Amino acid sequence: MNRYGIIIYWSEPDDRFIAEVPELPGCMADGTTYEDCVRNAEEVMREWITYAKELGRPIPEPKGRLMYA
Repeated sequence: MNRYGIIIYWSEPDDRFIAEVPELPGCMADGTTYEDCVRNAEEVMREWITYAKELGRPIPEPKGRLMYA
């Protein structure tokens, strides 16, 4: 699977970790632990990509890490 950046933060009102995948619009997940949140985000990313393919929509290329000289 392609590697996309994930932003994970704690949501006090939700009492959960929240994961956002900026490169895949609307792709978000949550979890009661950090590890659950990461697992859920990976599953949602796979589903996002599968659904986009079914609809014939373009799949963004992961930006990857910045390389420094």
